[in-house]
Amino acid sequence: MANNSYSGVKNSMVEANHDGEFGCTLKELRSLMELRGAEALSKIGESFDDSQGLCQRLKTSPIDGLSGQPADIEKRKTVFGENLIPPKKPKTFLQLVWEALQDVTLIILEVAAIVSLGLSFYRPPDAEREHCGRAAGGVEDETESEAGWIEGAAILLSVICVVLVTAFNDWSKEKQFRGLQSRIEQEQKFTVVRGGQVIQIPVAEIVVGDIAQIKYGDLLPADGVLLQGNDLKIDESSLTGESDHVKKTHEKDPMLLSGTHVMEGSGKMVVTAVGVNSQTGIIFTLLGSAEEDEEDEEEKKKEKEEKKKQRKTKAQDGAAMEMQPLNSDEGADGEEKKKSNQSKKEKSVLQGKLTKLAVQIGKAGLVMSAITVIILVVLFVVDTFWIQNLPWVKDCTPIYIQFFVKFFIIGVTVLVVAVPEGLPLAVTISLAYSVKKMMKDNNLVRHLDACETMGNATAICSDKTGTLTMNRMTVVQAYLAEKHYRKVPDPENIPSSILDILILGIAVNCAYTTKIMPPEKEGGLPRQVGNKTECALLGFSKDLKRDYQAIRNEIPEEKLYKVYTFNSVRKSMSSVLKMADGSYRMFSKGASEILLKKCYKIQTANGESKVFRPRDRDDMVKKVIEPMASEGLRTICLAYRDFPASEGEPDWDNENDILSGLTCLCVVGIEDPVRPEVPDAIKKCQRAGITVRMVTGDNINTARAIATKCGILLPGDDFICLEGKEFNRRIRNEKGEIEQERIDKIWPKLRVLARSSPTDKHTLVKGIIDSTVLEQRQVVAVTGDGTNDGPALKKADVGFAMGIAGTDVAKEASDIILTDDNFSSIVKAVMWGRNVYDSISKFLQFQLTVNVVAVIVAFTGACITQDSPLKAVQMLWVNLIMDTFASLALATEPPTEALLLRKPYGRNKPLISRTMMKNILGQGVYQLVIIFTLLFAGEKIFDIDSGRNTPLHAPPSEHYTVVFNTFVLMQLFNEINARKIHGERNVFEGIFNNLIFCSIVFGTFIIQIVIVQFGGKPFSCVALTIDQWLWCTFLGFGSLLWGQVISSIPTSRLKFLKTAGHGTQKEEIPDEELDELDDMEEIDHAERELRRGQILWFRGLNRIQTQMDVVSAFQSGTSFQGALRRQASNSSQQQHDVTNVSSPSHVAFSTTTTTATAANSASATVGYPGGECIPQLHLPL
Repeated sequence: MANNSYSGVKNSMVEANHDGEFGCTLKELRSLMELRGAEALSKIGESFDDSQGLCQRLKTSPIDGLSGQPADIEKRKTVFGENLIPPKKPKTFLQLVWEALQDVTLIILEVAAIVSLGLSFYRPPDAEREHCGRAAGGVEDETESEAGWIEGAAILLSVICVVLVTAFNDWSKEKQFRGLQSRIEQEQKFTVVRGGQVIQIPVAEIVVGDIAQIKYGDLLPADGVLLQGNDLKIDESSLTGESDHVKKTHEKDPMLLSGTHVMEGSGKMVVTAVGVNSQTGIIFTLLGSAEEDEEDEEEKKKEKEEKKKQRKTKAQDGAAMEMQPLNSDEGADGEEKKKSNQSKKEKSVLQGKLTKLAVQIGKAGLVMSAITVIILVVLFVVDTFWIQNLPWVKDCTPIYIQFFVKFFIIGVTVLVVAVPEGLPLAVTISLAYSVKKMMKDNNLVRHLDACETMGNATAICSDKTGTLTMNRMTVVQAYLAEKHYRKVPDPENIPSSILDILILGIAVNCAYTTKIMPPEKEGGLPRQVGNKTECALLGFSKDLKRDYQAIRNEIPEEKLYKVYTFNSVRKSMSSVLKMADGSYRMFSKGASEILLKKCYKIQTANGESKVFRPRDRDDMVKKVIEPMASEGLRTICLAYRDFPASEGEPDWDNENDILSGLTCLCVVGIEDPVRPEVPDAIKKCQRAGITVRMVTGDNINTARAIATKCGILLPGDDFICLEGKEFNRRIRNEKGEIEQERIDKIWPKLRVLARSSPTDKHTLVKGIIDSTVLEQRQVVAVTGDGTNDGPALKKADVGFAMGIAGTDVAKEASDIILTDDNFSSIVKAVMWGRNVYDSISKFLQFQLTVNVVAVIVAFTGACITQDSPLKAVQMLWVNLIMDTFASLALATEPPTEALLLRKPYGRNKPLISRTMMKNILGQGVYQLVIIFTLLFAGEKIFDIDSGRNTPLHAPPSEHYTVVFNTFVLMQLFNEINARKIHGERNVFEGIFNNLIFCSIVFGTFIIQIVIVQFGGKPFSCVALTIDQWLWCTFLGFGSLLWGQVISSIPTSRLKFLKTAGHGTQKEEIPDEELDELDDMEEIDHAERELRRGQILWFRGLNRIQTQMDVVSAFQSGTSFQGALRRQASNSSQQQHDVTNVSSPSHVAFSTTTTTATAANSASATVGYPGGECIPQLHLPL
């Protein structure tokens, strides 16, 4: 390849027919990238002569890349655009306020408050007041009746408070997720050549004209033209829908597109289009504009037609939150997790259980509030018109209406307290808080629900290299020239002829991106860059006092005649050199037992080669390879083959012939030491009831040795270690089909799977997940780093990708990225996951106690005294502290090591255990006894006026203030009780580790003092004396003492207690519904409950939709490629065909029912949080 220097570039620039400083325009490059294969080649030939000419026009050098000068980079960004796609605008605070206002209960309250406010200004003449019945009369003070408007105003004010708090929570959540998103973006770097140096830059910094190095596992961040490639295969399914890998060569098809995955090989490309001008960017822009057009049309068109489009738009909102198609890490969105098993189609386990529970509680609250209103109205009517026997007087009508409005407000308030809208908030806060903290523990969470699923994990299938080991490889033993060296040999002892071939083979047959760099700190270890096994070999050449770099300078990558890159099928890598005399020499390296089978000669001590028979090979395996492997070393064989010029050029595509008749040079044993913290982490997992399995490509002896060092295999245990071949033989029947029963016989005892292919890994994970041997369904976490680990990572309940060694493809298929590649970080994830679960349970325990007590008090109080002892505004305050503040306080408890001392909960464990039920009912009984005692005998105990049976606008009473104050203080002390859910006695343990909790409890107490002492009429409160305060506090504190009594009662004795909050089991869903749900991303339990119950307005009631919106957007994903990648699941579906008319700016929508088999169309089933299925989207490209 000609070395174009900068001067050459300048001289040969053609400027005559082009505008600007560059030799081609943005438009030309865009139209070039729309072509494929032969068309593209002829266009490059016509316009630029060849790819070299294209580089010249773009003022770049194929060898040295761009100069990297800031001015040049800026100019390129101005002319050709930047490599980013503008994100969707976040919702403004006002929009979020508006959304919070959509809550039905709040709307009802607002209406009631406004009616109450209006009526409070009407006063009938005093003369008639007597005719309106007892309840209306008896107002001594004129100012009191004037203050009637205060209650209505106070309710409106409380509503505003609730709305602002909700909106603020949503806003801060969205902000956090955007922060997470940008963090994920910054993580992704790409390798380019600038100023002759190979450097890594953030993807957003890539500009047109950059020379990018691409390798196996990359997700291409921009469009480009291939300059040179080795065995390059690309998965273009994200754009074309074709699942076959496309072979890319400089001669046949050099067009590389952004958003596609490199599945094999390596190469160099010149970037020709970035950001919105790249192919993915164009599609993305089309979708964006389509979305906006629809929003304008929405108002004009009929609703029926709209619904279909609207759904599609919403789906894009879900998928488009911050979508940056250029971003590898963003791609795996919710739909991508469309996994075959039913349980994965449900919402995350916790959300499913919570939604169902919230709906059940909400229904109960609805019934209670309706009964309350009916009883109040009936009692009033009976008392006024029957017992007092009064006629209905026209002038009294407003007063009666005022009473009815008051009863209605009481009913709605009961409902407000009954509906646990804090539940989704608690989940969100807990998850968002955990995600933020998990970053510090080296877990970058990409899907919120993964964090909570991890708490249920029962099995972890881990890679060996880099996860359990340090991934710092060094050659420690070698078999060379018929001698087994226990440590690296002295170069003098090796014949120079062997040494020369060996060093040449190592230098050219390791990827050129792999190198050994000087240490960062003096005295430190040299830095290993690139593939670690290759680094070990390069380090070996340095130990033999030879310089591999000199050879690479002499033979640059472009001079390699042919490269067979490493893949999971070959398990070897080979590079071919063309020698000066016209002959060819091929160097190979790979797994020793595989490559030795292809050797028929071996180098001897005098530098010559002798025949290598099968018997010699078996000898070598026994005497060299097995001893190395049993010490936990990885064995690699290095070999070569000469093709004489006389035989002519071999058929390079016939791999089996080429890769045979090799001459063995040496076998090396590479050590990769176990990470020091891993054995301890694995012990913790085993104690926590999680089985750790090692799945590795290494040979079985190496794997067994490492597994023993890690503590995966314990001496005396009943376990099995299998090789991939044996595993496959055991799980398949005579026809070669995999049988679940056969897998079920193996997996419970399997601890190590060696020499396994990615398919084996996927089969094992699927087998464990689908297994029904144990009563609990297994929840499996998997780690992976390679491109081919994608299927297993997606299939698993939680996929962990390696942040350092992982390829972009693996990261995209994963749920959590381990930023330090360390197994012990997985244990941290388990701890956080369990903590989320416990936090929600703590909150539930607290919330339900308050709900039960408040509803019963309001209900019975209303029935007996015709007025709720807790006024609407007070109820709203209680609702605020117990919902919003308590969810913050209890959802942010930090995890403790104690979480790892219990077994996983499993998917079917109810949210409310019997112990919790005991606590809820126990505390409920205590609180009700205290409240009712105060309500009916409080005036005698405290020697104050009774607050019962007061007229309409009576001033607040001390009596009811004491009831309200005691009620709130009991909740505050019970919040401390709620910190423990497993019946522990010490509820204060670790309380000061959680500053948020302390400050919220303390803050609530201060506000309560202010409300009681200075709240006055709006809060229906009267200032209390010190004595009364002490009594209230004492009664509140009693709930802590009572908690100790409750925890002394053994739960096992209380057989009558039931658990609550189970997830919906698969069996509970009727078959017809399951069929309907086949195309759905999630089964939304609430939606189904509602469909059955037909309580349509209930949707708004539990505010779950609003609370979960941001989360769903985050879960349903963050990259459009993800959305484009899904294939149509049914052969015939409703689709929107987007047809390109003449140029990308015209988009025609046609809604047709077509068969989803168009080979050149990307189809996406886009999931939408509401549970509807969105029509397919077809984009012919």
